[in-house]
Amino acid sequence: MEFILNAVLALGAIALVASVLLFVISKKFAVKEDPRIAQVAELLPGANCGGCGFPGCSGMADALVKGADAGSIEALRCPVGGDVVMNQVADLLGMAMANSEPMVAVVRCNGSCENRPRIAEYDGLKTCAAMNSTGAGETGCGFGCLGCGDCTNACQFGAIRMNAETGLPEVDEEKCTSCGACVKACPRHIIELRKKGPKGRRVYVQCVNKDKGPVAKKACDAACIGCGKCQKVCKFDAITIENNLSYIDFNKCRMCTKCVDECPTGAIVKVNFPVKKKEEVEA
Repeated sequence: MEFILNAVLALGAIALVASVLLFVISKKFAVKEDPRIAQVAELLPGANCGGCGFPGCSGMADALVKGADAGSIEALRCPVGGDVVMNQVADLLGMAMANSEPMVAVVRCNGSCENRPRIAEYDGLKTCAAMNSTGAGETGCGFGCLGCGDCTNACQFGAIRMNAETGLPEVDEEKCTSCGACVKACPRHIIELRKKGPKGRRVYVQCVNKDKGPVAKKACDAACIGCGKCQKVCKFDAITIENNLSYIDFNKCRMCTKCVDECPTGAIVKVNFPVKKKEEVEA
């Protein structure tokens, strides 16, 4: 009995000493967190989408506080919360925040089932990443959408859906937060974040095919053939042609839509523009 009592006392003494040591060590090596980080984190939407470039909202909050201490948070932005949340964060941290133009994801591929016929059948893992790793997919275009919906699975906000008729993803601009998750998910980089534009209007090349004109046109009726007609008609130097592909700089584009009318394949599209009246079209 005395042996058991001594053992219990010894273990109790060891536990007491260990707890004291742990307490002292925890106090000495404790990492104190700036209370502003928790306050900023409460203002952020909590989506943890990674669109800001940091691992979740807590990482963004830490970066914002450090940025405020360094004198600027202009380079940091929460795409989900937008200007409303960022202005709240700026007020909390005593900083000024310039409003930015809203962005939206656009799908730069018009290779629908009608424009881009299937020439092969893929019988493997139904993901864009897997299909892309095997080659060109089911069509003759090695650049366009693969249609497996990796982008829809990546979107946490239900802003993208696959159109069963065209086989292409469609973006709901009202739901899109421009977090960029779909951009990262697409192995062929056909999704891009662009300025939403005044009244939601925007003009862009809906193609990423870099093959030469005849090859691109054979693979897809709506492909950009790099003919340069759009570049010649643009008075604002907003269009460049590189690797047989036209690209419209949304910072320079004034949305005159002349390039849309000039494009022989319909590769350039305009979104949310009013329909021209019959007399305007005839003129």
